[in-house]
Amino acid sequence: MSGIVNLYRLCYFCKMDFIRAENHLRESLMQIFGEGEAATMADWVLEYLAGSKRNERISKNKLLSVEQSEMLDSISRRLLRHEPLQYILNEAWFCGMKFYVDDSVLIPRPETEELVEWIVSNCKFPIDSLNILDVGSGSGCIAIALKRRLGKAEIWACDVSEKALNVAKRNAKNLGASINFSQLDFLDENVHSQLPSFDIIISNPPYIPLSEKRSMQKNVTDFEPALALFVPDDDALVFYRAIAHFSQDHLHPGGAIYVEIHESQEESVKRIFEQSAYEVELKKDLNGKFRMVKAFTL
Repeated sequence: MSGIVNLYRLCYFCKMDFIRAENHLRESLMQIFGEGEAATMADWVLEYLAGSKRNERISKNKLLSVEQSEMLDSISRRLLRHEPLQYILNEAWFCGMKFYVDDSVLIPRPETEELVEWIVSNCKFPIDSLNILDVGSGSGCIAIALKRRLGKAEIWACDVSEKALNVAKRNAKNLGASINFSQLDFLDENVHSQLPSFDIIISNPPYIPLSEKRSMQKNVTDFEPALALFVPDDDALVFYRAIAHFSQDHLHPGGAIYVEIHESQEESVKRIFEQSAYEVELKKDLNGKFRMVKAFTL
């Protein structure tokens, strides 16, 4: 019976042009997403299937092929199970670049783009030499975006996950960015000697207390890697302490640390770096929440 239903669905999609298909997908997604988000996702899916922008799809007004209908049906089903579209299409945009992503890495967020812009705006140009470390690199989005913006910088990126580093290496190759990748557990002090010293240390580390998991959206908790998201409730600041400790021997004089934080942790993270004799600057994101910290010496 399910085979007959699936065949009916595919025949239904095959009779649609791209505009009708987009409207149908948008209406289906509005069952679980807001109208604006559903419209954005539907447009993204149809652009992916057609290989063209909406205006061009409208002007051509073609019917979906059998293959496109099958793909649309599969994507629609997965989206209605809350699977992130970025994982389904294996693509996410960050700082104007298309990154490959899968469920071994976090989906890059707009707030992290703000962190990159803050770092770049604080750099002194022209750059003759600059050593940068990205701790917990994931997809490599921060490291690669900085390399593309700060071409003469020497950039290192480390992560505990081999799968995540494979994604980052793939993105670095695709986007023409030369990055020094290293697989290591940054929380293990014994491996710190594997890394040189730096002018800038950056991290968007795991910082969400595990107790918050039950109140988060299913598209995050069911699909994104928990290793990159959550920390124990009784040790939620573990990565910031590790970064502060590492910086004592691995940050050049006059260097700076930039980290992304949980919106409720700004004072706690600030104290950690102040206790290591740093000046601290807090920065709000575009939503008006303190989400970034800079630690530096005068």
